Amino acid sequence: MSDFIDWTIIGPAFVAGLIVLSTHVPLGQEVLKRGIIFIDLAIAQVAGLGVIAAHAMDWDPEGIQVQVAAVSAALLVAMALHWTEKRWSEIQEPLIGIVFILAATGGILLLAGNPHGSEHLKELLVGQILWQTWDSLLPIAILYALVLAAWFLLHRRLRGLAFYVAFAIVVTASVQIVGIYLVFASLIIPALATTGIRRGNRLFTGYVIGAVSYFIGIALSVMLDLPTGAVIVWSMAAIALIAGSFLSDKRSVA
Repeated sequence: MSDFIDWTIIGPAFVAGLIVLSTHVPLGQEVLKRGIIFIDLAIAQVAGLGVIAAHAMDWDPEGIQVQVAAVSAALLVAMALHWTEKRWSEIQEPLIGIVFILAATGGILLLAGNPHGSEHLKELLVGQILWQTWDSLLPIAILYALVLAAWFLLHRRLRGLAFYVAFAIVVTASVQIVGIYLVFASLIIPALATTGIRRGNRLFTGYVIGAVSYFIGIALSVMLDLPTGAVIVWSMAAIALIAGSFLSDKRSVA
């Protein structure tokens, strides 16, 4: 395999996947617990809309303004969804769906006159994981470490507020690394495959499923010259299916 893979590309891409998984596995378990499965797609799409809006205003794609626009949009909607959860919890999932479709169509409208609009949409959907470098990953790793520490220390005390704020921050960063599709997959698939396992074991197993999926997906995409994000999603689904079936058998025996 080493003859076909450039480890200078595989290395940063795999570490990027591990960084994303560090927060997405525990947050994904919380998403399933709350029964708001599509909040990740909604917040990710809103963060993407913030990025698109920044591009529409000709802001520097690498500048701080784009990040501020993306995280501000995500935080605003996250706080709104926290508010609706407390008042209209019975219709929270439909409201999340409405947010998603508004953000998705809003992005299409903003890019309607852009000759590179389809490219921007593709980048947001499938991400740019193979283009990550060690330097670009360092600030994201620091951010995720802070969010992860705050989540485990404070989420019980702050209840839903900590979840929505942490979710908005990490999803905003993740969308720009791995894209909307992988954000959803990283949150939901490992969490779903480990449903019913005891909490400590469930978290570890979710991390293992995600890490193996990212490595295999990245390696296959490079060797077969296929879109990386899409291959990782399919790899994660296949590995989670196998692991979930095995874990289900173990639970039945127990």
